[in-house]
Amino acid sequence: MNTYMWHTPEKLRALLCELVSWESRTLTEGENDFAFKLKDKLLTLPHFEKHPERIELHDAGLGRHAVTALYKHPTATETVVLISHFDTVHTEEYGELEPLACQPEALTKKLMEPKYKKDLPEAARIDLESGNYLFGRGTMDMKMGLALHMQLMEKASFEQWPINLILTAVPDEEVNSAGMRAAVVELVRLREQHGLTYKLFLNSEPSFSQGPSDINEYIYSGTIGKIMPAALFYGKETHVGEPLKGMTATFIASYMTQHMEWNPLFRETDLGESTPLPVSLQLKDLKMEYSTQTPYRAAALYNVFLLKRTASEVMDIFEQVAVEAMNACNQQYQQICMREQVQGVGQVKVLRYEALLEHAIDKLGVEEVQAIKQQVLQHSTWDDREKSIRIVDQLMIRCQELAPATVLLYAPPYYPAINSSKHPLVIQAIDLMKKTAQTFAIEVEQIHYFNGICDLSYVNYTDDTNEWQAFERNTPVWGDTYSIPFKEMAALQGPVLNVGPFGKDAHQKTERLHVDSAFKEMPIMLDTLIKSLC
Repeated sequence: MNTYMWHTPEKLRALLCELVSWESRTLTEGENDFAFKLKDKLLTLPHFEKHPERIELHDAGLGRHAVTALYKHPTATETVVLISHFDTVHTEEYGELEPLACQPEALTKKLMEPKYKKDLPEAARIDLESGNYLFGRGTMDMKMGLALHMQLMEKASFEQWPINLILTAVPDEEVNSAGMRAAVVELVRLREQHGLTYKLFLNSEPSFSQGPSDINEYIYSGTIGKIMPAALFYGKETHVGEPLKGMTATFIASYMTQHMEWNPLFRETDLGESTPLPVSLQLKDLKMEYSTQTPYRAAALYNVFLLKRTASEVMDIFEQVAVEAMNACNQQYQQICMREQVQGVGQVKVLRYEALLEHAIDKLGVEEVQAIKQQVLQHSTWDDREKSIRIVDQLMIRCQELAPATVLLYAPPYYPAINSSKHPLVIQAIDLMKKTAQTFAIEVEQIHYFNGICDLSYVNYTDDTNEWQAFERNTPVWGDTYSIPFKEMAALQGPVLNVGPFGKDAHQKTERLHVDSAFKEMPIMLDTLIKSLC
């Protein structure tokens, strides 16, 4: 006789600890192996023993795979897609406790020893002593969400819920979301293959605090977007003994960064919530070694969050800010030249990558430009951001007649913002979740935009004017090492919702999961939610 495996709090906790023990730090062999282990685990469910073909692995590049598992009711067409990610950030910050970082029970017990407890921040120490938190990498972000979805699949299949569920577990959420971008195409295929109607896209990322002392629990009816404008600064080289015969890229970059950091032009507000202001994520010159030649090439990456704006709108604002910054740069430079009575090397121009590319093709030809790009792309140790910068750099080296210049581009990743706050199903679901939480004496609040980037960005996409093409035209690695399935994303129309367990300190050595929320309250809340949709 078949019996439930994950239906009690104790068994669900054991499942989580097993999933966490499968170390799956981003871009490691553990991340590659996780999908196969998950498939084997799901195959122990009677539904998938009978229908093993309904569990599929989908190539996400670099040896990684996304997993989809379809529970299909014989007569239902309406379907809920359960989205989670299984990669985690790395664990070096655990220090000597790193061997226990993915062993939640052992780590939590070890932290109780005075030697380690005294080094914890006060809030973490209090939570540890309460006995109501489980520590460890991935406990909160977000293997608990996956465990909850596995429990839902078990319940639905045993009890024959009259609705379909697709468990969608992906790698690489913490870097480029390659897993979700691959899964999107497969979700469109599965819908057509099985005649499904997608009723809800449900993520179970954890409830994130809104500040250091915030202990409220939240559910999210959308997710914030993120885009990364970048710039290559190309000046004129010289010897440090003759500084006025050149212009350093650092001089140019300083103006751009001052104009970008905390610039309110990029702030958006919607439904009473606002995006954080932009900041630099990287600023560096491109010299590979020390010398007395001045640094004449540099690059910067800037983080910009989105609520409503498209890639096209952000690029327009970015260009506006760049023009203002270079005007200030040129004005100061002209004053220096007048003071020193030198002619100077010219005014710094602003141009987009698409304009540089067009100029390079006109000058060098398509084949030469492609060869330049391929030479950069072959550097396996460079990530997509570095490759983007280096492609622009190599093109500018061959088009120095454009210098001095600031070239504007986009670097991956790009997460569109998604919001379903006004969708009737979501309004009803949030009301139901609040009432269900009250049975546990918990108050749950709604947030319109999840404030930690998540994979819901890649469904329910709308862009009637194709403004995403501004991203394609200005992303140097587009179509080679990075792409986004905008067409398939637009085909996955359906409301989004994020309901997940409460935890604290994601990506920190004090990452921890609230035990009652995870193993007692959230299973009932998600069970109630899915059954309300049947």
